[in-house]
Amino acid sequence: MLNIVWPIFIIISFIYAIFSGNLEKLNFSIFESTETAINLSLTMLGTMCLWNGIIEIAMNTALIDKLNKILKPIINFLFPEVKDNREITSEISMNMIANILGLGNAATPLGLKAMKSMQKCNTKKDTLSNSMLMLIVINTASIQLIPTTVIAIRTSLGSENPTAIVLPVWIATILAAIAGITATKFLIKMNGRNK
Repeated sequence: MLNIVWPIFIIISFIYAIFSGNLEKLNFSIFESTETAINLSLTMLGTMCLWNGIIEIAMNTALIDKLNKILKPIINFLFPEVKDNREITSEISMNMIANILGLGNAATPLGLKAMKSMQKCNTKKDTLSNSMLMLIVINTASIQLIPTTVIAIRTSLGSENPTAIVLPVWIATILAAIAGITATKFLIKMNGRNK
């Protein structure tokens, strides 16, 4: 659908620019937005490389084991079906750590890897397990202590105080995570009673 809507918008914009005498402004804005997009991409790439490198270094040290131990009680509560599977809990833990650090781009492949491992253990291959549902909720409403992606975007757009977003992000993500986890646990419990 979007592959139809966007070309229509672009064509209408060109036609309007021609008839309103703003073709030069349209031309200027195209080149200006291209420059902004490249600067934003480079900033994001640098931030992603930095944090992915830090995670890679952490994975080769005892730091990840320590973080896994810290997150183990939380993971056991949120994912009781897989708490005895060390591989899956480690993958979930890495996903949660990436989300906490605000690395959505790094967290996505880690989350997909955890989902793939959980699918292997899933008895109903055409239905998501409770743990898979919880992982989706945790990823969607993840608590972020360091919202690196948002800070990078704000920096690239010339914000005077790019880290001013940190406290509101903490509040929003903590409340979203609490609401999501509570609703998911409630629905899982209700679904269990209906069986």
